[in-house]
Amino acid sequence: MATGRTHRTATRSRGIPEATVARLPLYLRALTALSERSVPTVSSEELAAAAGVNSAKLRKDFSYLGSYGTRGVGYDVEYLVYQISRELGLTQDWPVVIVGIGNLGAALANYGGFASRGFRVAALIDADPAMAGKPVAGIPVQHTDELEKIIDDNGVSIGVIATPAGAAQQVCERLVAAGVTSILNFAPTVLSVPDGVDVRKVDLSIELQILAFHEQRKAGEEAEAQADAVLAAEAEAAAAKGAGKGPDGDVPAVMPA
Repeated sequence: MATGRTHRTATRSRGIPEATVARLPLYLRALTALSERSVPTVSSEELAAAAGVNSAKLRKDFSYLGSYGTRGVGYDVEYLVYQISRELGLTQDWPVVIVGIGNLGAALANYGGFASRGFRVAALIDADPAMAGKPVAGIPVQHTDELEKIIDDNGVSIGVIATPAGAAQQVCERLVAAGVTSILNFAPTVLSVPDGVDVRKVDLSIELQILAFHEQRKAGEEAEAQADAVLAAEAEAAAAKGAGKGPDGDVPAVMPA
């Protein structure tokens, strides 16, 4: 089977926008779920809803792949799974190294979704000598002294950094120097890389902070709405009370017919 070092995906050369590339995994996840339920075809509206996008955007994205569906029938699920997998480079073997086998690194090593999506964890690497040789997810941890040799022996082009922030840049530089051209960074820091190296950053604390912002805003909007409702009720009550009184505040006398 081909390895990631020798085969690259064609998305850039074919001019597929980055925004579309970012949505392809969403479509693939939805399509895979349909395939597992033996659903043969799917409409653009159904697939868009499952992927969390609008159908017009989905049809535009698929046009870059050369898929337009069949009117009245929709899209062939199995063919789209293959087509998107091929476009994302998932029809080949991508050996991956994970550097930093603490709690997060160990959790990533134990994640079963890598193998089913075309990624093979080729090695686990850590700077702690006490970790060397210990199995994590059935893979013995190797010391960082072996990093360059491991990358070369396995033809690795994708590295995952799960180290503390202070060690991440140095690890990144060693990965790049050894031939890694794509990095998934879980360390809470921004990495500096040369041109030609792609970095995707995953910062769980930032995502939680963004959620906290939205929760605070929703709480503020709810409190404001409640205050407005109270004021409206008070104004309505005052208006109703005032409607039954005369100019001096007394109930007007009944005038004879």
